[in-house]
Amino acid sequence: MFEIKTQFSDEMTWATSLGTYIARDLVNEPLSHLNAEIFSKKVKTLGKDAGFKVEVLDEQKIKELKMGGVLNVNKGSVTKPTFNILTFKSKNSKNDRPIVLVGKGVMYDTGGLSLKSTPNSMDMMKCDMGGAAAVVGTIYALAKSKTDCYVIGLVPAVENRPGGDAYVPGDIITMMSGKTVEVLNTDAEGRLILADALHYAKRFKPKLVIDIATLTGSASRCTGKYGAVCMENYNKEIFGDFSDSMKLLISIGNYVGERLVVQPFWDEYKNELDSSVADITNLGGAESGHITAGKFLEQFVDYPWIHIDIAGVAFLKTCYLYNKKGGTGFGVRVLSQFIKHSS
Repeated sequence: MFEIKTQFSDEMTWATSLGTYIARDLVNEPLSHLNAEIFSKKVKTLGKDAGFKVEVLDEQKIKELKMGGVLNVNKGSVTKPTFNILTFKSKNSKNDRPIVLVGKGVMYDTGGLSLKSTPNSMDMMKCDMGGAAAVVGTIYALAKSKTDCYVIGLVPAVENRPGGDAYVPGDIITMMSGKTVEVLNTDAEGRLILADALHYAKRFKPKLVIDIATLTGSASRCTGKYGAVCMENYNKEIFGDFSDSMKLLISIGNYVGERLVVQPFWDEYKNELDSSVADITNLGGAESGHITAGKFLEQFVDYPWIHIDIAGVAFLKTCYLYNKKGGTGFGVRVLSQFIKHSS
């Protein structure tokens, strides 16, 4: 596919290792030590250490932006949501258009009123911000190693709880884009907060947007702990095969041990999201749930975009190869090297 530099610089290797450790630590922290507000404080500290900028939007600003997905998912929590914007542009970067990384930051997911069962499900849901951790770790690695690039990270941070004024199945949510969503299941919450972040990304006129998320159980059933699934809004019928970005991402993933498997992304999958009372629903049918989740997200992008679902690889119950039990930091290696090679 693509030629990759087989000898990464010692500085980049060291920084990527640090970024992976940071991502693992963030995933392994329980909610009592890492809610949305604490997460934002930690990211600010990491930004000062590595040299990237951090802007944190509070609940009032999120309301002003009309981020209906972020606000509704967090309604059952007493902790306020945050929206985190991480920016790193090297001094020598000639890029005017950034690569934007979007990470799912559900700090804990009970399933909301569509409550998860505890064994082998809710008991691991501190890991539902694995995408957010990967974005933070990646930008930390790029900034720490002073890699020549322009990258922006967007992380909506929330909790999905059944208490208080929690949103319910049957609700209709108006997203930041203005699109309306019929909620069929409150446990399909990650796509709601990602959709607002993907719409927000438009203001940067991005070269490419990659979102990474522990989004669906369907993805983990597809590849297990052996790799992540991905898809893109590249018109294969016209251009054939995959985009150059996807080819490079797959090649680097194979090289660094974070393998990616491209899924079919036919338009017919979008029909699973038809609603009689809103523009779309937040849940498709029982089959290929990871693909219909991707089709949901596709409704909020108008730029080159790749979606990575790391539900099966972000958190392990037993040791596997070099990964210990718990958070793996999956995504930091492949994304940091991808951005280095794309800049």
